[in-house]
Amino acid sequence: MDPLLSVRNLSVTFDVAKPGAWPWTPPRKLHAVSEVSFELKPGECLGIVGESGSGKSTLARAIVGTIPSSGGNIFFEGADLANMDTRDRRVHRRDVQMIFQDPLAALNPRMTVGEIIAEPLITHEPNTPRAEVKKRVGALMERVGLLPNLINRYPHEFSGGQCQRIGIARALILKPKLIICDEPVSALDVSVQAQVINLLMELQRDMGLSMIFIAHDLSVVKHISDRTLVLYLGRVMEMAESRKLTTLPEHPYTQALIASVPIPDPVLERARPRPVLEGELPSPLSPPSGCVFRTRCPKAQPSCAGARPMLEDIGGNHLVACPFHEAEQVLAVGT
Repeated sequence: MDPLLSVRNLSVTFDVAKPGAWPWTPPRKLHAVSEVSFELKPGECLGIVGESGSGKSTLARAIVGTIPSSGGNIFFEGADLANMDTRDRRVHRRDVQMIFQDPLAALNPRMTVGEIIAEPLITHEPNTPRAEVKKRVGALMERVGLLPNLINRYPHEFSGGQCQRIGIARALILKPKLIICDEPVSALDVSVQAQVINLLMELQRDMGLSMIFIAHDLSVVKHISDRTLVLYLGRVMEMAESRKLTTLPEHPYTQALIASVPIPDPVLERARPRPVLEGELPSPLSPPSGCVFRTRCPKAQPSCAGARPMLEDIGGNHLVACPFHEAEQVLAVGT
């Protein structure tokens, strides 16, 4: 089966001026995403995890097209989105939609719920009759768990979970093929998180959607995604089937991430080993040479400061970017 989305060596850099520098001083380069590659099959969900500042949201926005990429390719159904101009990319934009982290901030406070959900439809299909627009908006509101009689209310009249449902409905109104969820449940209560996650899984199954799901919570990623990609300082550290990655992680960074997730059992929580990452996340303005994780890695060797380790397939489509990788049995998150 041909992949729906293929990202190859994607990089995103930003120019950052030096504080107090002269206007003609060359800016510094902030490396937000560096040579990231992966594929996404139709109907598959890929989870992306990593610390704050690892480049997860930047990667998502580069795929959607809200920020330009600095290098690499983004192939969607064979078309290279990264190197398209604005006019050509508009044709594909309806097939790639995004759900944002802050549900209320992502909605226009001056527009009603009906107007918010209908806006993409009116933009891409301006000749759609008003009656048809209202019918489709009402049906989609019911599908995401909102009463159609709330169509004329404004975002501030809804809870955080309801606002996120509005955002989901807006993303689905054009019947896209790919949904990118940028930490869609991190701002919600735990009970509401479960409802939204289950809704996304139902919609993915019923509509045949492909999905990229970004989150900090590995238990959530394990629950919803088929495969998981681990980012650190803009680079891929490990990628594997979600259940395997959360039970037998190979990369030291993945092992530390999993160990940081608490287990809701005091006995197991006290008994399990807990590797602790020392030091701070390096600045993307001056990333370490060689392996970017070496400054915090407990297994770092002098050779790690040399050439950057490439992703190696160790079997079963399990990719690891570490020459000293070693599987470590851990208690699966969410147990």
